[in-house]
Amino acid sequence: MSTRKLGAVALVAVVAAIVIGVIAVRSSAGGDGKTVVKTEHAGGRTLLASRQGRTLYRLSVERRGHFICTNSSCLALWKPLVVARGTTPTGARSLGTVKRPDGRLQVTYKGGPLYTFVQDRKPGDMKGDGFKDVGVWHAVLVSGNAAPAQAPSSGYGY
Repeated sequence: MSTRKLGAVALVAVVAAIVIGVIAVRSSAGGDGKTVVKTEHAGGRTLLASRQGRTLYRLSVERRGHFICTNSSCLALWKPLVVARGTTPTGARSLGTVKRPDGRLQVTYKGGPLYTFVQDRKPGDMKGDGFKDVGVWHAVLVSGNAAPAQAPSSGYGY
């Protein structure tokens, strides 16, 4: 076989491996490409988590499209869970979307916008639960008793 044909065969093999890898990642991420929320069980409670297993939070004072977490200080700590336009989020009941001031669609649970906390490093971390600033951040519970608040954090004044 010529060097040119060997190069073409190698290229096809590399492309096939990439396609198989993408399919495997999509399958492990929920399969339908729309499952953005899942439930995690911890201490007799069921919490909402992102597809990657990161705890999801709500800010007590954000409801029905009234956003408090919009400036860079807040968004540096609290990352909105957003989806592409036209996506209906799945993975738990009572999910929806709301348009953020920047135009992105943020996933909601019972009308409350959902966020992840940057200090949560691995699935199951809940370092943002009970964080106080302009309101109180809470891990989103689907069932069970309220998650115990950790020692209150000082606010960042945003």
